[in-house]
Amino acid sequence: MEIKQTRDTLSSVYVQALKIRNTVFVKEQNVPCSLEIDENEAYCVHFVLFLDDETAVATLRILPSDNGKQALIQRVATLKAYRGEGYASQLIVFVLNFLKAQEFETAELHAQLHAIAFYEKLGFEAFGEEFLDAGIRHIAMKKRLEQKAN
Repeated sequence: MEIKQTRDTLSSVYVQALKIRNTVFVKEQNVPCSLEIDENEAYCVHFVLFLDDETAVATLRILPSDNGKQALIQRVATLKAYRGEGYASQLIVFVLNFLKAQEFETAELHAQLHAIAFYEKLGFEAFGEEFLDAGIRHIAMKKRLEQKAN
């Protein structure tokens, strides 16, 4: 298993991320492609979990805030055949450690309601009111990132 990352929207890693997102969000959840790929693509860091050199199974992206202290985790997706194997958890833990190393203070995400318990197990807490995003009910969640003492 390997997790690769990129900011390059012309890279093969980004292409793999888009393939997973298209399968999960556009085909399975009927999210319009015009909403799935947005104006923030080039500002994000895209992460993809590979089982081997060719098999990409999970992805997410992070959108850093302007002040560099908060990051919004978005587009968390695992291909259906690989769900329940812990790949999304591994990917999120990897990204949380990445964010800590970059000295981010908070990670936020917008969870689909069915995924709340999944994110709670990873230390996220819900806040605010439920809202619709692409016709799907969500709630905002956040996690404070503890910095390691030197």
